[in-house]
Formats: sequence, structure tokens, C-alpha cells
Amino acid sequence: MHSRRGAQALVIIAVVLTALLIVTPLIVIFAEAFAKGWAVYVANITAPDTRHAILLTVLVAIVVVPVNMAFGLAVAWAITRFRFPGKKLLLTLVEVPFSVSPIVAGVTYIMLYGGQGLLGPLLNAWDLQIMFSVPAIILVTLFITSPFVARELIPLMQAQGSEQEEAAATLGASGWQIFRRVTLPNIQWALLYGAVLCSARAIGEFGGVSVVSGNVRGETNTLPLQVELLYHDYNTAGAFAAASTLALIAVVTLALKAFFESRAGHRATV
Repeated sequence: MHSRRGAQALVIIAVVLTALLIVTPLIVIFAEAFAKGWAVYVANITAPDTRHAILLTVLVAIVVVPVNMAFGLAVAWAITRFRFPGKKLLLTLVEVPFSVSPIVAGVTYIMLYGGQGLLGPLLNAWDLQIMFSVPAIILVTLFITSPFVARELIPLMQAQGSEQEEAAATLGASGWQIFRRVTLPNIQWALLYGAVLCSARAIGEFGGVSVVSGNVRGETNTLPLQVELLYHDYNTAGAFAAASTLALIAVVTLALKAFFESRAGHRATV
């Protein structure tokens, strides 16, 4: 009886906290976004600077996610299928972006690629500018989101082992055939799950991007930066309209995350 009451109390607490911390903010965002009507909402979303911020955010995600999928797959393959010196160091380095503040990462990139940075003179000699441009946003986002795919694949591939791949190799399958017909079907849902997490972080990243982008209106402002800019301009309707786009992306991401997580769990139990 006491355990049942305790379980009911925990459920009630969880529901209340979810309503206060997640549901209520979402309701406020969409309510404020549409407070002045649909026409004003559309006008704010389609404003040139906001539209550019949305397109830039999508561009960054389109570039970053495939690169990190390839990186995560390569790292997971190396760590789980081979023995080599520095294996533990590589595994540690993969976790570094999670332990470094995004703002610190942005400052580090400025110290490396900025005009007065370590590689600044070389870049100036070639008339190349990386900082305060789109390439800088892509670079820092790549760094910040790099562990997501690898962290999903490594435990799964370790648990699965390499027996099936070794059997396929014994039967004469090539490396590409082994990857396409044995490895990929076993990890596809975890790979997609990691890609969803990576894309969500890439779209919502603020700290590192704010340091390296230069916050140039209509040029290097991603959607999170545009929300801040509109809010500081006292354009509340525009800020909430832009924020509603991020909130909608977050909801879709959660749905995809739950789907891929369930598929990955089902695949692991088969």
C-alpha cells in the first residue's frame, strides 16, 4: 500500500514538473507568437533578417550533421573493431566537447583562426577570413556536436561484437559488403538517433556561435541569435515568432528521438 502511494506521488510530481517546466513555456511561446494574429506572425517569420537566420540555421545543420555522422561512424568503428596505441586517448578526446563550455570553444577558435590568432597571419596572407563568417559558425558547431553520433554508436557496437562481420569476411565478403549488409543494418537506428540529437544541438546552439559569428544582422545571425536580437530590439512579437520556430523544431526532434530510440531498443532485443 505504501509503495503504491509512493509511486502515485512520484507520478504526480513528475506530471506537475513536466507541466511547469516544459508544457507551460511552450504554451507561452506559441500564445505570444500568435497574440497579434496570424498576419503579424507570418510577417515576422518572413521578415528578411529572420528568414535569412532560418535559412542559415538549416544550412549549418545540413553541413554539420552528415560530417558528424561520418566522423562518429569512423570513430565508433575504430574504437570497437581495432586495437591500437592511443585508443583510450581517442575515446577521451571524443568526450572533450561535452566538458568544454561552448563559449570557451568559440574563444578558442578566435585564438586559432582570428586575425591575431595562431593561424591568423597565414590566413591573412591567403586573404582568407574564417572568423565572423559562415565557415566559423560551421566549424564551432561541428566541434560542439561532434560527440553525439559516436556516443550512440560505440556502446551499441561494443555490445553487438564483431562475430557477424568476421563470419561475413570468412565467407569472402569485401569490406564494403560487410559494412553495407551486416554493420549498417545493425546500427542504422542508433545512427539516425545520434543524427537527430546532433541536428537538434546544431540548430539550437547559441554560446559558441555568438562568439564566432560577429552577430552581423542578416548575414551571420542564426535563428537563436536572431531571437535574442529581436528581443533586445523590443520586438516581442518577432522574437516569439522566431522562438516558436525553434520550439516547433524541438517538438519534432523529440518525436523523432523517441521513435528512433524505440527502434534502436527493439533492434537490440531482437
